[in-house]
Amino acid sequence: MKQQEEDKKREEAELLQPELMSNIERMQQEFLNCSDIMYRNCSTGGVNRATLMYLDGMCDTHAVEEFVLQPLLAHFRKNSGEDEEGKGEELKRIFIPTLQIRAVHETNEVVKAILRGETAIFTEGNASVMLVNLVKMETRSIEEASSEKAVRGPRDAFMETLRTNTSLLRRRIRSSKLKLECMTVGSVTETDIVIGYMEGIAKESLVKEVRDRLQKIEIDGVIHSSNIEEYIEDNVFSPFPQIQNTERPDVAVSSLLEGKVVIITDNTPFVLIVPMTYWSGLQAVDDYTDRFMYATFVRWIRYTFVHISLLLPSLYVALTTYHLQVIPTPLVVSIASAREGVPFPAVFEAFIMEFIFEGLREAGIRLPQQVGPAVSIAGALVVGQAVVAAGIVSTPLVIIVSLTGIASFAFPIYNLGTAYRMLRFPLLIVAGILGFYGIVLFLIVLTVHMVTLNPFGVPYMAPYAPLSVDNLSDVFVRAPKPKMRKLMPWLGKGKLERFPKRNK
Repeated sequence: MKQQEEDKKREEAELLQPELMSNIERMQQEFLNCSDIMYRNCSTGGVNRATLMYLDGMCDTHAVEEFVLQPLLAHFRKNSGEDEEGKGEELKRIFIPTLQIRAVHETNEVVKAILRGETAIFTEGNASVMLVNLVKMETRSIEEASSEKAVRGPRDAFMETLRTNTSLLRRRIRSSKLKLECMTVGSVTETDIVIGYMEGIAKESLVKEVRDRLQKIEIDGVIHSSNIEEYIEDNVFSPFPQIQNTERPDVAVSSLLEGKVVIITDNTPFVLIVPMTYWSGLQAVDDYTDRFMYATFVRWIRYTFVHISLLLPSLYVALTTYHLQVIPTPLVVSIASAREGVPFPAVFEAFIMEFIFEGLREAGIRLPQQVGPAVSIAGALVVGQAVVAAGIVSTPLVIIVSLTGIASFAFPIYNLGTAYRMLRFPLLIVAGILGFYGIVLFLIVLTVHMVTLNPFGVPYMAPYAPLSVDNLSDVFVRAPKPKMRKLMPWLGKGKLERFPKRNK
C-alpha cells in the first residue's frame, strides 16, 4: 500500500499542473544555473497569460518571434479577460505555419524537448505544454570525404547532423523499402541513433541482432560512433575491425543494397556498417567507378602492398639472421658490408626503426595541418640520415622500413591498416627468435583467428571461408558488373541479384 502511494505521488510529480507559475517554478528548478535557457512571458492587461521556454543557440529565434510569439500575443489581445482553460486545441490552430506541433503532459518530456531545441509554450489553466519544433543549430556545410578519397566518385560526405545524413541516403535510395529506425542511447547525453536497412534484402535476424545489441548498451554518454562500436562487436580483443566505418554516403548505400545494416549516430560524420568482412575492408570506392580491368590491376597492387606492410621487415630479419643461404651471394656481401659496425642485431635494429617511424607518423597526424606533413617528412629524412651516419642502423634496413611505411598507406580503411601496423611488431619478435618457422607459425595462428571470427553471424573471411563460388567475382578480381549479380547468402535474402541483367 505504501509503495502504491509513493508511485502515485511520483506520477503526480511528473505531470504538469494547470497553474502556470507552478510549472514555471518546476522548470526553473530543473534548469537551475543554466544560463542558455530563455524565458519569455506573454502578458496582457498586466496578467501573465503564457511563458515561452527555449534553448538559446539551438532554436530559430526569428521563427519563434514570427510564428509563435506574435500569433500568441494577438490571440491573447483578442480574447482579453477570457479564461484559457481547455483552449489547447484553439492555441494549436494559431501555430499552423509551424511544421511540427504536439502537446505533452509530463515534465520529463518537456525537459527532453527543450534540450533538443524545441520551444515549449506554458499557458495558464492548461495542464499540458505545446511543443513547437523550430530547431536551428549551426552546422558546417557538406564537404568532401577526407579519409576516403576517390578519383571518380561523389564528392559529398556525411556530417554531424543526423537528419542531414539520413537525407543523403534518401537522395540515393528513393524507395519506401529503406527503413530508418530511431532510438536513443546514453543515459545522460540521450544521443539519437538511426538503424538503416533495406526491407526485403537485409535479413530480419541481422536487423534484430543489431537492434538488440544497441538496446542493451548501458552508457552515460555517446560522443561519437566509436563509443558504441566496442559495445556491439563480437570480439573486442581481436586486432581486426569487425565493424566498418565510412563517411561516404555512396559506400553506405552500396552496403545497404548488399543486405548490410548501417548505424547513424548524431553528432558524428562517421557511419557504422555491420557486418564487416575482411575483403570488404580491402575494397576501395574506385574499384567500382573505374573499368573492371584497371580496377582488378589496382586491386592486385593493393593486396601486394598490404602484405608487404606486414611481412617485409620480418622477412628481412629472418633472412639476415637465420637463412642467409636463401639470399644470392652478391646481395649477402652487400648487406654484410652495410651492416659492418652496427652494434645491434637485425631484429632490434628493425624494431627501433619501426618504432621511430610510427612515432613520426603519429606526430604528423597530431600536429596542425599546415606543419604536420612537413615535420613528418623532414623528421624521417633527418632521423634516417642521422642513424645511418652514426652507424646505429644499416642502409638496407632504412630502405625496408621506408617501403613498409609506403605500403601501409595502401589500405582503403584506416582501422584495418592500424591492425596490420600493430601486428608487425609481434611478428618481428617471432621472426627474430624462430626465423621463417616463426613467421609461418604466426601466419597460421593469424589465419585461424580470422577464420573463426563471425561478426553478426557472417563469416569474416567470406566468401573464401566458407567458400561461395558465386561471390568470388568481387574478391581478387573485380569482374564486370553484369557478372556480379549474386549477393552473399549470409547477408541478402529473397532477391539475391546485386545488379540487374543487361538488356540485350
